[in-house]
Amino acid sequence: MTAVTTAVPESASEGPVYRILLIEDDPGDALLVEELLHDTGMLFALTTRTALAEARTELAGSPIDCVLLDLHLPDVSGVDAVTAVRGLAPHTAVIVLTGLSEDRAGTEAMAAGAQDYLVKGKVEADLLRRTLRYAVYRSRTERASARAQATRLRAEENARLERGLLPQPMLDTSTVKVTSRYLPGAAMALLGGDFLDVVEGDDGLVHAVVGDVSGHGPDAAALGVCLRIAWRSLVLGGHRGDDLLHLMERLLIAERDSQQLFATCTLLTLDQRSGTAVLHLAGHHEPLLTTTEGTREVSAEHGIALGIVPGECSWPSTVVPLPAAGALTVYTDGLIEGHNGTKGERLGVEGLLALIGNLPSADPADPADQVDLLIKETQALNAGRHSDDLAVLRLDWGDRPTRP
Repeated sequence: MTAVTTAVPESASEGPVYRILLIEDDPGDALLVEELLHDTGMLFALTTRTALAEARTELAGSPIDCVLLDLHLPDVSGVDAVTAVRGLAPHTAVIVLTGLSEDRAGTEAMAAGAQDYLVKGKVEADLLRRTLRYAVYRSRTERASARAQATRLRAEENARLERGLLPQPMLDTSTVKVTSRYLPGAAMALLGGDFLDVVEGDDGLVHAVVGDVSGHGPDAAALGVCLRIAWRSLVLGGHRGDDLLHLMERLLIAERDSQQLFATCTLLTLDQRSGTAVLHLAGHHEPLLTTTEGTREVSAEHGIALGIVPGECSWPSTVVPLPAAGALTVYTDGLIEGHNGTKGERLGVEGLLALIGNLPSADPADPADQVDLLIKETQALNAGRHSDDLAVLRLDWGDRPTRP
């Protein structure tokens, strides 16, 4: 039988248009099903295929509300037919069509995942209408439940990752105000490989790290957690600067599952007593310094990202004089790699600084409010066209400045 697609336009009946895929190799039975569908008074679009192989395209990609499935096809039969259809379209309603002599076939098909079954020769229009509507409703309910479960599981996974990637700062006596934000690159996405942390040493110095593991997904996130935990342990153990970065690189090489993975990061040590900050950049961009005069990018020396040329790198330090009151903001690429509101152009550091200078008023006493406003504005310019994760860490000291 040649596969035929029949579309039924809207008539006097009201209601949704049901998109139905009939997989039936008997031309007579297929014609009877089509006639019964007409008798139901429902609006429908019917596509008929004579074998599972012919129906794979529709099952894999076409929007279908219900599959009417004969259990005896040329290429598959019985419960195997239901299993195959459910595998290709797990959230589509399936109603199987059985013969008069197949007493157990219908119940076995339902146990395999079908929503219902109909016995050929005993189907009337009213029964078909009720069965089809209920099967589609049940399938949509199951789909909504599965989505809700996936959302719940994703939220739990994100919460666990956040505890590893975005820990509570360890500050005992320091008056430094810490503000941090971490957002996945897309809605419903797991957090990626960005990480950050802040600890205060026994000497009163405040140490911070912001890093970005290349790639996205659970592997990058797991490596980010490892590097973040290693950084905290090493800093509390007295390691600093170039030595600390060498140890972090060794850990990255040992833990990564692909030689393509690398990590960029910024190490920052803030000394309020001397009014300085010491920076080490490993393939990362410079922080932003905010004072009462505005915000500018700090000039600092660069070293290569961790894992690019293992064991052969050095990371020079840069000492940055600090005002009595100010803020340092360290961030990952996700904040500047989005679009700037113009087609095809990225925001970049210059665009970010211009944006900061023109931000609408925020609460000058609340750094968190300023960071949230900045992220909101960059996302509005980007309009969802770029989907990198972003992490932002801001450290404020003294009388806080009025600009983010």
